[in-house]
Order: sequence, then C-alpha cells, then structure tokens
Amino acid sequence: MTISEQTATEAGQTLDQETSGLPSGRITTRSILVYGALAFPLSFAGLPIYLHAPDFYAVTLGQSLASLGVVLLALRLIDAFQDPFIGSVSDRFHLHRPKILAVGTLMLGAGFWMLFHPLASAPLAWFALSVLICTTGFSIVTINLQTLGGLWKSAPQDRTRITGGREALGLLGLLAAAITPTLLTQWAGQEQAFHYLTIAYLPLLVVGLVLLLSWMKTAELSAPKQAHHRQNWLSLLKDRWRSVFFSLVLLNTFASAIPAVLVLFYVRDRLGAEPYTGLFLLIYFLAGTASMPLWIKLASKFGKIRAWQLSLGLAIVTFIWAVFLGRGDIAAYAVVCTLSGLALGADLALPPAILADHIDADDRQTDASRLFSLMALLSKTSLAAATGLALPILGVLGYVPGGDMTPRLDWVLSLTYAALPCALKLAALGCLIWAQGILTKNKSVMS
Repeated sequence: MTISEQTATEAGQTLDQETSGLPSGRITTRSILVYGALAFPLSFAGLPIYLHAPDFYAVTLGQSLASLGVVLLALRLIDAFQDPFIGSVSDRFHLHRPKILAVGTLMLGAGFWMLFHPLASAPLAWFALSVLICTTGFSIVTINLQTLGGLWKSAPQDRTRITGGREALGLLGLLAAAITPTLLTQWAGQEQAFHYLTIAYLPLLVVGLVLLLSWMKTAELSAPKQAHHRQNWLSLLKDRWRSVFFSLVLLNTFASAIPAVLVLFYVRDRLGAEPYTGLFLLIYFLAGTASMPLWIKLASKFGKIRAWQLSLGLAIVTFIWAVFLGRGDIAAYAVVCTLSGLALGADLALPPAILADHIDADDRQTDASRLFSLMALLSKTSLAAATGLALPILGVLGYVPGGDMTPRLDWVLSLTYAALPCALKLAALGCLIWAQGILTKNKSVMS
C-alpha cells in the first residue's frame, strides 16, 4: 500500500468514526413537530394547576388560601426532589420508555380531570392528591420527552432546531393556557368552564402521546452503551464539564426566576398597570416563541455557547431599563417585554441542546434521563429559592403588596425586580465566558 493509499484509508476510517452517530437522513421540520407536539399540552397544564386551581378551590369550594398555599408549597418540594428519582428509573428501564411515557401521560390526564371535578366531602385532600398525581405525571413525561430529544441521532447544528421547536410548541401551549380559561369563564360559569377545559385538554394530551409514540417507531435514537457502567449521582456530578454547566444553569435560572415571581407586584404597584398584566405576559411569551428561529440560526453560525452569551447580553441590556420605569409607562414596558422576551427563546432552547451535545460526545446515553432530570430540578429549585428570598427581602425593606408606595419603595421594588436579576445575569455571562474553554472541549458543542 502506498503512503497516499494508507492516508486515504485512515481518513476514511476517521470519517466513519465521526459520522457513525449521525442520522442517515436529514432531521426535517415535520419530524421535529411530530416529536415536540406533546410539549403543547404539557405546558398548557401548568397555569391551570398552579394559577387557576387554587382560585377555583377558594371561590367555588370555600377553601382558605392559607391552607391551599401550604399544600402547594409541600407539593412543589415533593415535585422538585422526585425528579432525580424519575430520571434514575427512566434510565434504568429505558427499553420500556413508551410504557413510562404512557403511565406519565395517564397520570397527568387523570390528575387534571380530578383537579377540576373535586370531591365535595374532602376538597383539600382531593386537591392535594390531584395536584400530586398531575405534577408527578408531568415530570415523568417532561423528563422523558427531553431525554428523547437528547438521544435523537442528529448533527450538532440540528440539536438547537430540535430543542427550539419543542420549546416553541411549549410556549404556544402556555399562551393557550393563559387565554382559554378566561374566555371560557366569560362564556360559562367558573365550574362549568373548567369542566369544558378538561374535556378539551384530554384529547390534546392523547394526540400528543400518539404522535410521540409513532415518532419513536421510526426515529434513530442513540442506545446506551452496554459496556458503559452507570455512575452514582456523586460520581456523575464530579465531572468538571457537568459541574460547570449545571452551576451556570442554576445561576441563570435563578436570575430568571426573580422577575417571574415579582412581575405581578411590579406591574401593579410600580407601573400601576394591573389590567395590562395579561397583555404584557402575552407579548413576552410571543417574543420568546418568535425568537426561536433567530437563536437556531445564531447557534448554527457562531456556536451554541457564543449564542448563549449573546442572549445573556441581550437580556441584560434590555431588561435593565425596567429599573427606570414608573407610573403609566405602559408602552415602554411593553417594549422591554418584547426585547427581553427575545432572550427567553435562547434560555429555553440552548442549554438543553448543549447538554445533548455533551451526552453524545461523552457517551452518556446511559445517564441521559438523570442529566435532564437534574435540569428540571434546578429550574424548580430556582423558582422556589426566588420565592423564598425575594419576597422576604422586600418585606424586610418595608414593601407591602398592594400597599402605599413611596419613592423609596418604588426604587426598592424596581431594583429587586430588574437590577438584581441583571446583576446575576451579568455574573452568569462572565462565568460563561470564563468557562467557554471547558464547555467547548468537544467540537460538537461548538456547532
């Protein structure tokens, strides 16, 4: 064999090795929509469970808000800390993932129906049981849906398309959930409205599951390596890449959770624009949905890490203006919602795509569900931490929701709502720039 022939042979072997994990065909937009269809009813469920159901039980069944709040707090803690267990079980029984998805969907649908068809003799216990079944099913389906996206054999540049498409459908589900109960309540009474809501919701859930299961029959998924031994949680997280990545995710999600917790207070007590709250949220989530193609294109051109850095910078320079807004600045705040909403798309699409790159490059298919369950845990923990810290801090500084506002309290609320998250986002951006070399040690993450 000549030197040139040997070189060509080695090059061919290298190319085979590099492309062995890639799909035989292109990932089409249609296949992404079929895969991600279940994200629509998944996201739809969140607002009725946590926003409308407590009001329904308080108004219709006369349950005290304090009791409902205590039950919800306990259930949120259970919901967050059961995620790693769900991830471990899903990884261990990955060959039975269709059955796991079916069980999770059944639990979500049954719990949702129970929640709005209460047992009159024990409403609070029924509420707790219904929400527990709902949230457990929700977590099972969400973790496994994200895992399937991470295991889908695809070119690195397609992974942002996969996560972006799924999260865009999820945002559309969230928007539908924000609008539908209000429209139904105006058309019928509250109890009848939520009865119709469950009737409409269950077929959506079934259709989403059927589409996902049909997609699984033809999709090329990376199978866990048989020789790869499962690590315990401590060993799994000691890896430098994973410890850095999840620390960044925690910092960024905590920064995003603070304004999510305080937005109603800010709009009502700082802007004096409570009737426009729904409009502001609609603008924000629509901007996030519309921004998905932009972040997919930027990630393809500059790499996922650099695109994430750009989104953090955009979030900072747009959201900081909320600090300087005051009474009646409705149009200006709508602009802030639009521009900062563009960054939301990146927060939803890029980190899961980066994690999928890592799973593929590091052969972590055996631990895929556990890794995605950890992202879910961090998101829920951030929201709980933001609630547990931001509101008490404001209380110590003298802010009372719905109370009289002084110039000092205006600044206290504005700085906590906007300046503090921007400072945390700036810290996340600095850490992401510092950690770029660590996170891009695999070429796939650069793409």
